[in-house]
Amino acid sequence: MLKGIFNNTREKGSYFEEVAERYLQKQGLTPIARNYLCRHGEIDLIMKDARTWVFVEVKYRKSLKFGGALNTLSQQKQQRLRRSIYQYMQDFTLHNVALRVDFVAIQGHSPHAIHWIKNVF
Repeated sequence: MLKGIFNNTREKGSYFEEVAERYLQKQGLTPIARNYLCRHGEIDLIMKDARTWVFVEVKYRKSLKFGGALNTLSQQKQQRLRRSIYQYMQDFTLHNVALRVDFVAIQGHSPHAIHWIKNVF
């Protein structure tokens, strides 16, 4: 049970980003960065799948109440994520590279139900 083990939302987010990162590594992706922050927002995970840059949004929900983790990627969040990705690509001069945006929704307690959606938009 996870209740009470986190001091704040940031700790909980960091924990589930690590869970997602380990899961994606087992699927063959290579971690590049975590929690890239810019004026537009944040990118939870940046990874590579062979030669493709993968930008990953991670969401956790303990229950299906209010739609669960799978229903948390709003249009507004997608816009902020797009802008953050463009900023990252400018900051690190990534031009003409293959990229995709993935979404990892983690639901429930232990063991966690992990839903990995490739190319979410």
